[in-house]
Amino acid sequence: MSRPASPTPPGRLQPKRGALTPTLIVVALVVVGFIFFANVWTDVLWYQQLGFFEVFLTENLARIGIFAAGFALMFAGVFFAIRIAYHARPVYAPDSEIRDNLNRYQAQLEPVRRVVMIGLPVLFGLFAGSAASSQWQKVLLFFNQEPFGQNDPEFGLDISFYLMTLPFLGFIVGFLISVAVVAGIAGILTHYLYGSIRIMERGIFTSRAAQIHLAVTGASFLVLLGINFWLDRYAAVQNSNGRWAGALYTDVNAVIPTKAILAVAAVLVAILFIVAAVIGRWRLPLIGTAMLVITSILAGGVYPWVIQQFQVRPSEQTLENEYIKRNIGMTRAAYGLDQVTVDRYNATTNATTGALAKDAQTTANIRLLDPNLISDAFSQLEQYRPYYQFPKSLNVDRYMVDGKVQDTVIAVRELNPDGLSPDQQSWLNRHVVYTHGYGVVAAKGNKFTADGKPEFLQSGIPSTGVLGTDETYEPRIYFGEDSPEYSIVGAPEGAPNREQDRPSGRDTGGETQYTFTGNGGPNVGSFLNRVLYSIKFQSSDLLLSDGVNEASQILYERNPRDRVEKVAPYLTVDGNAYPAVVDGRVKWIVDGYTTSQYYPYSQQAQLSDATADSQTTAGRSVALPNSTVNYIRNSVKATVDAYDGSVTLYAWDDQDPLLKAWQKVFPTSLKPYSEMSAGVMSHVRYPEDLFKVQRELLGRYHVTDPVSFYKNDDAWSVPNDPTVSEEVKQPPFYMSLQMPGQQKPAFQLTSSFIPQVVDGNARNVLYGFLAADSDAGSQKGVKAESYGKLRLLQVPPEAQVPGPGQAQNKFNSDPTVSQALNLLRQGASDVLNGNLLTLPAGGGLLYVQPVYLRSTGETSYPTLQRVLVAFGDKIGFAPTLDEALNQLFGGDSGAAAGDSANNGQTPPAAGGGGTPAPGTTDARAELKAALAEANAAIKAGQEALGKGDFAGYGEQQKKLNAALQKAIDAEAKIAATTPASGPSPSATPAPTPSS
Repeated sequence: MSRPASPTPPGRLQPKRGALTPTLIVVALVVVGFIFFANVWTDVLWYQQLGFFEVFLTENLARIGIFAAGFALMFAGVFFAIRIAYHARPVYAPDSEIRDNLNRYQAQLEPVRRVVMIGLPVLFGLFAGSAASSQWQKVLLFFNQEPFGQNDPEFGLDISFYLMTLPFLGFIVGFLISVAVVAGIAGILTHYLYGSIRIMERGIFTSRAAQIHLAVTGASFLVLLGINFWLDRYAAVQNSNGRWAGALYTDVNAVIPTKAILAVAAVLVAILFIVAAVIGRWRLPLIGTAMLVITSILAGGVYPWVIQQFQVRPSEQTLENEYIKRNIGMTRAAYGLDQVTVDRYNATTNATTGALAKDAQTTANIRLLDPNLISDAFSQLEQYRPYYQFPKSLNVDRYMVDGKVQDTVIAVRELNPDGLSPDQQSWLNRHVVYTHGYGVVAAKGNKFTADGKPEFLQSGIPSTGVLGTDETYEPRIYFGEDSPEYSIVGAPEGAPNREQDRPSGRDTGGETQYTFTGNGGPNVGSFLNRVLYSIKFQSSDLLLSDGVNEASQILYERNPRDRVEKVAPYLTVDGNAYPAVVDGRVKWIVDGYTTSQYYPYSQQAQLSDATADSQTTAGRSVALPNSTVNYIRNSVKATVDAYDGSVTLYAWDDQDPLLKAWQKVFPTSLKPYSEMSAGVMSHVRYPEDLFKVQRELLGRYHVTDPVSFYKNDDAWSVPNDPTVSEEVKQPPFYMSLQMPGQQKPAFQLTSSFIPQVVDGNARNVLYGFLAADSDAGSQKGVKAESYGKLRLLQVPPEAQVPGPGQAQNKFNSDPTVSQALNLLRQGASDVLNGNLLTLPAGGGLLYVQPVYLRSTGETSYPTLQRVLVAFGDKIGFAPTLDEALNQLFGGDSGAAAGDSANNGQTPPAAGGGGTPAPGTTDARAELKAALAEANAAIKAGQEALGKGDFAGYGEQQKKLNAALQKAIDAEAKIAATTPASGPSPSATPAPTPSS
């Protein structure tokens, strides 16, 4: 036999195998591994610097441990299933066409058989381990659970069983079932591939070894299925598929008993499989399996359906009464509604003279500044530089001013890197030079200047006012809601300052420089750390720039909510963090919730839906995730320092069993609220998102009588926000308010209720008013007993008190108001309706709405020009709230509003006094006369139009145009004789005097 010719010519060396491909693979693996290491190690540095390394370590060790366990179980199940099936293959098999095909498959598989027998279990193990590791919270809660001290009404088990034990057991059983199924399929395919299972003309042939293997797998699956059936009995009390949550009549009398029967039946059939594997007879287990399937269909589906349709539905109210009562009681307990104080409020709709005398303190505190509209005014008056900004929605808080609590609209002046000109948008400017915002700006909530501007309590650069100065509090804002992605700060002692700090005062001009001196982020001085963070942020500049030195720190994850979520991953964080000046620092206060979806008999709520309102729709507040809960507690109050980003977590609801369990998991990450300073305590508020969830549930669960609850004859809805065009809920409002029965006003979060809205139709009359006491006191570590008290005023339906929608319609349709606002709009200005506040005052419900005017210029901002008030069917409309209330209540409301000092004033001149500038008096008189002429022309024109007199209507339009031209000319005279006032946004004004 001749040898085949060599493909290599004689005399040439045989080429070696190329090393390029293995080298590229190794390099790729090294690169991927180093990127993974960079992300992990930078997280380690971040947690260590912040002091929460325990959280990172515990969470990731738990994830790794659970991943390893999940991987091992799935790997072992699939590996041994394949291995046992392979070793049980027959040595000889009869030839057939099918056998020939299998022989070809075996021949193709044989070169890589060992790789497949290891690789396939590894692949399934990786998937299973990853899925299992995501359940780390269930595992940790199970091993650190705390009792609730309260039992469920069906099985008498402690609530902790349902929140911390049952989810873990369900996870374990579900995971083992998936292992049994995957391993069983892998075993069957291997048996078939190697001939232990064959499809023949007379049926299916299985070898003795394959029968034993399949019997054991089937028995394991059935035992796990039986355990799952048994656990389903307890899960019935968490059922949310019916009209009411929990185990109802059909569940208790049909579903739960049949689940027990199915559990026992599954175990019996599993025993039959084991017996069949021993004796080799398969008729009984096959019959048992068929019977189990039929029983599960009949007992698990048909029987409960029959009970529901033919026994429950005809007598539903009677049979479900006990279970509705359970649902009401457990839902109210799960959401904290069982602590609501309910009072009947016989509201009057008659506005009598002096009616507000008993509500003098409430009247004086009524808020006029709308935090959603006033942001532009803050920007134009207090921004100073284009690289500063204010949020779209400001926050409402309170401060002690001259010995009295003052409602305050507050914001921080944050950095806006996008405000730099295009030629300044370099990496060095964005990450090294422009690093922080500067100062707090606050205005009185119940007052404004005579020309409609906010009356500032804290303002200016340098920062001055009643909240402090640059010497008494740290004004620099490195951590905020709009901070840059990352900044490089810090320098060795004696090095020149590189950070843009703030504009200097008028006298010196220029800009000041600064160097961060705190401990706000991981050090990037070493070469390794610079490389790691260059990879993390994909920036070569970070590695090469001379803006990074041996003392540099990198600040990132700067949003207060994000920082709290990262150091407390078990919390759901409120959508609204707010700043407060406390203890010489600006601190962000963030509310955190422990939640669960496993509370028995509690109605479930979708967080994103329950907390949605006009604020979240407009993007002014962060929407909560689309997760389902049926238990919620405001268990944690967190503070984030705006200068160095330090996070402090306080165990606020220290009686919450879920929080107690997490404290066992992370023993050093939370502090008791007894360590909370007096300053922080005085600015704690009742959280908005918890309040929104509670008011959503309270719309139905204020009813405690199961008969009335079944009829749904007294359900309420949260009214839509009448100040926006979309049909979205009205947000709750913070205000200082004295509720009926209270001894003094308190800072409260409020909302109102109208009859239930069905298909968009509802009677917009007021049925309820809810207030949550937000005053936690001002003593270090002492929580006021009244804090968190929910008070509900139920208004009798026969009172016919207008709801927010009706009040807004009265404002919009009133001829006097409409004509006055139309005149304001004629001057190329926009009229903006502020938030519509509802207050129980004067023996009824008082509505207050500020009205703002905004011109169409680029640098314009809203100024408060009028105030609308309503009580019953009467309305008032005046330049000040005090005047409007006096109009409403027969000439004398009986109390003075916060803006009473502005009554009768004209806008001040540039000199700051109330006297008009020379030459403006006549022009103002001309303007007033022109507006009166225009008003008369509008009325006459409408009357002519109503009579069909189009010629008369045209004549009045000519008069209207002439009057408007006179008004424009008069305005021009006023502008020409009045010096410009107010600081330019790009200039540095003198500090605003404190109040």
